[in-house]
Amino acid sequence: MEQTARIVQINLSDGGVPKQPIAQAQIMVAGLVGDRQRNLKYHGGPNRALCLWSLEVITTLQQEGHPIGPGCTGENLTLAGLNWATLVPGSQLQLGEAVQIEITDYAAPCRQNMRWFSDRRFSRISQNHYPGSSRLYARVLQEGALQTGDPVVVL
Repeated sequence: MEQTARIVQINLSDGGVPKQPIAQAQIMVAGLVGDRQRNLKYHGGPNRALCLWSLEVITTLQQEGHPIGPGCTGENLTLAGLNWATLVPGSQLQLGEAVQIEITDYAAPCRQNMRWFSDRRFSRISQNHYPGSSRLYARVLQEGALQTGDPVVVL
């Protein structure tokens, strides 16, 4: 079976959004090396080490007229080719050759993301209001290096 799911973009920032794309990164238990979150009450920590989002969800939002793109909402990894709505807490993914992660939770929308929505309604990416459109938090089970284009496999 041919694998089509992949890492489209790796994103980091010194805190805040948008996060900027980089070509490759080292993933540690604490998250993406060089990435920082401003508000550690809601972001970061071992169970929120990585934030993931779907290119297909972003594309749908763009088609709805929202000025949003990869990295805008603060996701570390923008992924494509996955059935996003089927990923739930407990799902495990293999990223590239070595990295393994486990989905821990849905990322609640943040008012810092209001500017990426034409109607300013950032609840458009709430799992409660629009199931299957939320960003996802994950813990790192196996550390390693990643680069744009690496395959993604649901375990």
